Amino acid sequence: MLHERWELSGSVALRPEPFGALAYDFDSRRLTFLKSPGLVRVVRALGAGGDVEAALVAGDVPQEQWPRYLEALTRLAEHRMLRPAEVAA
Repeated sequence: MLHERWELSGSVALRPEPFGALAYDFDSRRLTFLKSPGLVRVVRALGAGGDVEAALVAGDVPQEQWPRYLEALTRLAEHRMLRPAEVAA
């Protein structure tokens, strides 16, 4: 996943909260808590067009914490909150 491009699914909206954010999928009606502001920064940075590594760097995540963030991003992808980024033609 580290060198793949991902983005927030088109049916998902983020609502900022003091603990991080709520992610709501309007298609599945799934509500997910992003329990850290750092994870929210990374998820938002995914939309910038780089890979997951670039989003982690942009989110100021220390490299020793990357495995924890990759686990969280993998769970978000499994729940279809994230999707592989479309390649611009």
